[in-house]
Amino acid sequence: MRHILVVDDDPMVCMAIEVYLQRNHFRVTTAEGGEVGLRALEHDHFDLMIIDIFMPHMRGFESIRIFHERAPAIPLIAMSGYAFVNLNSPAPDFLRMALELGAARCLRKPFTPLALLAAIKDCLAEHRSDDIISAARLG
Repeated sequence: MRHILVVDDDPMVCMAIEVYLQRNHFRVTTAEGGEVGLRALEHDHFDLMIIDIFMPHMRGFESIRIFHERAPAIPLIAMSGYAFVNLNSPAPDFLRMALELGAARCLRKPFTPLALLAAIKDCLAEHRSDDIISAARLG
């Protein structure tokens, strides 16, 4: 069973994601805030991280940068409920910046459960194919 770390300062967001992912056969660890999430990352193995971009005690994109630096091999999905000036823009700046800092995918809150599941499946499939390519190079 794949293990996912969900880090968000909003306990309702953590709970909603946890319930949905558990129903879809994922093991989930939630952390309310960056510090708690980093401690979880030190003590457990995760297959994927879902990290809120803007959290207290972490400025702006610092959360994405720190989590990616601590666990660069684990795919990271960045999420944010940041209010955008231009909602019609296909790729707001935060998406580009999060990707440059190491996120594999980005989701804008509120997102649908199906969008979350699709992002997770894409990240896990890409990560698995990267592992296969790396193993083939070593072999």
